[in-house]
Amino acid sequence: MSCASIPAISASPSKSLVSVTSHSTSKSRFARCAIGGTVADSKAVSVAEPLLLKAVRGDDVDRPPVWLMRQAGRYMKAGPEEFVSLPLNEARVVVWKWKLLFRKADGTYCDILSYQMICEKHPSFRERSENVDLVVEISLQPWKVFKPDGVILFSDILTPLSGMNIPFDIVKGKGPVIFDPLRTDADVDKVREFDPKESVPYVGEALTILRKEVNNEAAVLGFVGAPFTLASYVVEGGSSKHFSKIKRLAFSQPKVLHALLQKFTTSMAKYIQYQADNGAQAVQIFDSWATELSPVDFEEFSLPYLKQIVDTVKQTHPDLPLILYASGSGGLLERLTLTGVDVVSLDWTVDMAEGRRRLGSNVAVQGNIDPGVLFGSKEFITSRINDTVRKAGRGKHILNLGHGIVVGTPEENVAHFFEVAKGIRY
Repeated sequence: MSCASIPAISASPSKSLVSVTSHSTSKSRFARCAIGGTVADSKAVSVAEPLLLKAVRGDDVDRPPVWLMRQAGRYMKAGPEEFVSLPLNEARVVVWKWKLLFRKADGTYCDILSYQMICEKHPSFRERSENVDLVVEISLQPWKVFKPDGVILFSDILTPLSGMNIPFDIVKGKGPVIFDPLRTDADVDKVREFDPKESVPYVGEALTILRKEVNNEAAVLGFVGAPFTLASYVVEGGSSKHFSKIKRLAFSQPKVLHALLQKFTTSMAKYIQYQADNGAQAVQIFDSWATELSPVDFEEFSLPYLKQIVDTVKQTHPDLPLILYASGSGGLLERLTLTGVDVVSLDWTVDMAEGRRRLGSNVAVQGNIDPGVLFGSKEFITSRINDTVRKAGRGKHILNLGHGIVVGTPEENVAHFFEVAKGIRY
């Protein structure tokens, strides 16, 4: 979104330069400029297929596509009275008077509300992730600034729970809270099968808008939680260190856990299909806690359900790339490929070259730079990017971190990461 050309920003202008109207409409969006008039958003004709999709498929590409897990969110810290410039090729970001402004090469500006500003006005995470306007705005923040090759929906893996009759909240400083943890057969019987169109229509609407906004210049990514990870949250009552409750259920009442896992499996397959039908061009499955299982238990309580999801989705959406991420999965890599996913996302505890060898040539790989690298010098960041790309080899590689961006990561280092990554050529 842009206003008319503004030649310079004075030290203390009397008016905000840009204000943004609602995203939640299929009609044309407009920007209102302080200098007068209303300028309709003009959209270029959709470009060719996104680089990320080509790379996953194994097409010849000149560089690896790049995006970052948690690229939208808490590390983006624009504050009052700050004035910051982040050089990014021919464009830059300036923060001024509570406004995050993105100046493009043609001199036009677009308004970007910082994530911190949105949090102050909307302190509830669920409100931010269940409101179409906020979801779109937050999802597009890194796109407007860094132009990643993947734009992921701002949401949470627990979003479907309310629609499955599992009340929950995400509390600041504490994380997910399940109000009535599931521990018995009777508890599982109360869980409803998820109907995304009925329960989370804002997800579909947001994905549709994102697809139009990004305009095929990047791939729009959806995501879901894997059955075992979702079950871990609802049985433990939230996050856990030892996973004693889910393991007690698994090893003492496996039929109860399998019944719960099957409900999540059926529901998440539907959720992926729903996201794809509404604009997602690839979907990442997060099985964050599956690596708490031994290999033999992974084969019983996670692998068959992941495979069932993949098989179900591929029946209706055979060309939809599915990405599987499980942190700390070094001991399970060969088993992850048995799920049938198109991409396995590695964390940084696995050497990229070794991961490539163990996964084989039929699956693409994503990752896997340590998020802590972004606290290093720009020279160090550059070195690690080049090392990872070299070890991954040409093609079938999505450059990413091995986990999400850490809170407190310097924004200028994120800018440098993208600038270097997008400048790579095989």
